[in-house]
Amino acid sequence: MSHRPFPGRRSVLRGTLAASAALTVPTALGAAPAFALSGRPRAGWGVQAGDVTCDSGLVWVRSDRPARMIVETSATESFRAPRRWHGPLLGADSDFTGTTRLHGLPAGEQIHYRVLLADPDDPRRTGEPVTGTFRTAPARRRDGVRFVWSGDLAGQGWGINESIGGYRIFDAMARTDPDFFLCSGDNIYADGAISATQALPDGSLYRNVTTEEKSHVAVTLDDFRGNFRYNLLDQALRRFNAQVPNIIQWDDHEVRNNWYPGEVIGSGTPYPAGTKLDDLALRSRRAFSEYFPISTISGRPDGRIYRVHHHGPLLDVFVLDMRTYRNANSSDDQTTDPQGILGAEQLEWLKRELSRSRAVWKVIAADMPLGLVVPDTNEGKANIEAVAQGDPGAPLGRELQIAELLRYIKHRRITGTVWLTADVHYTSAQHYDPSRAAFKDFAPFWEFVSGPLNAGSFPANALDGTFGPDRVFVKAPTASNVSPAEGYQFFGEVDIDGDSGELTVRLREYDGTVLFTKSLQPGRVGQ
Repeated sequence: MSHRPFPGRRSVLRGTLAASAALTVPTALGAAPAFALSGRPRAGWGVQAGDVTCDSGLVWVRSDRPARMIVETSATESFRAPRRWHGPLLGADSDFTGTTRLHGLPAGEQIHYRVLLADPDDPRRTGEPVTGTFRTAPARRRDGVRFVWSGDLAGQGWGINESIGGYRIFDAMARTDPDFFLCSGDNIYADGAISATQALPDGSLYRNVTTEEKSHVAVTLDDFRGNFRYNLLDQALRRFNAQVPNIIQWDDHEVRNNWYPGEVIGSGTPYPAGTKLDDLALRSRRAFSEYFPISTISGRPDGRIYRVHHHGPLLDVFVLDMRTYRNANSSDDQTTDPQGILGAEQLEWLKRELSRSRAVWKVIAADMPLGLVVPDTNEGKANIEAVAQGDPGAPLGRELQIAELLRYIKHRRITGTVWLTADVHYTSAQHYDPSRAAFKDFAPFWEFVSGPLNAGSFPANALDGTFGPDRVFVKAPTASNVSPAEGYQFFGEVDIDGDSGELTVRLREYDGTVLFTKSLQPGRVGQ
């Protein structure tokens, strides 16, 4: 594969470590960072890049006080004759976060950038620059593409444990030298508190870094902001963010486990009875938009998360939102379901964008699996959380919408679709084939599952036969809520060869060990 090496990483790490030295837990725990500060603005939370294309990208930073964001870019790590970009004024209204859009960049090249924070009253007073790097998407097919994906961070009370290397999986992902990271949702667990210790099966203790905002479920806007800041306390994640751009989607735990629009919380939960999940979702979405560089949120008043990411001639990534537009969780056995899990508007958008795509491979990034039965037992109810409900017969409930989409893909002769997801806290590979299915009007396809990044791991879910899935590979624990200290943390890698167009998926453990490999040929159906 003609994939360029990742140059200039030492300078990136120097800048990242300088920022890390400025970041302490007391700063994170303090009140509004604009008060009682002296000196120059600091970017102790590192930098991120996101939604990088052939000629553009978004750069993110957070300041410790009001500051003007300035970004400089260069083709080399020496930053000779840098190009300068003047970004927004960072203030309390955005929790001192902001993004700057870079445009007119060369395709398929390594971009070095550094972020400076300037005193709003004296632009000559700038803080220590924080550096990062990313590769723009290639304009030429032969350059190839490589990316990693996973999801589920700091779940089930398993947070940053420095004795095991913190979020160590991010170092393993960085070693694969990816062009970008696709996070399949559950970037935070707003509904889960993190205590100082948790007991492990061998009698030892799992020790967490703790903060005030993670000591209870998130209700206020500041609570949600604190959840996103918590993850940035981890050095491995900050190093990764400075080296690898991201494509971010969300799922339920950004708000509350298994939430759906219109849901109201009853009694017997950590939340006040009568809490409207739509209100929590609005606060979470705002914090989500402040803490990630996402083009649709940054540039659109409706804050839409679903979008298509074009990464050169080989790859389009269709980022879904299977949370915001879904119907209520139920037994999911209705015979008509126009809303489904995507909503009518998102479904039509997906059909339209798939038919327009000229990319060799069309990755559908779903925040929930298709044929795995995922139950919702919140407040004692036996409902369905994802798509499949366990009835192996003709499509029912949300399966009807997926059947419509799969039928469309087949009849429009759209090739190269691959489904990637996380959510269920183990790793597996499923092949869907109409010869095994109750619903037969679709072309065979693959779905790959990987995660968690740092959360409890769980046994494998049952399969639903409606779309004929065959679980070709799975690695999952037999016990529930296995801690990150015991393993069972996973990520996936997708490698598209620039010469042959072959797509290879590798399912990996937290240390990078390859567990399963599957190669797919371009332009073929039913492999």
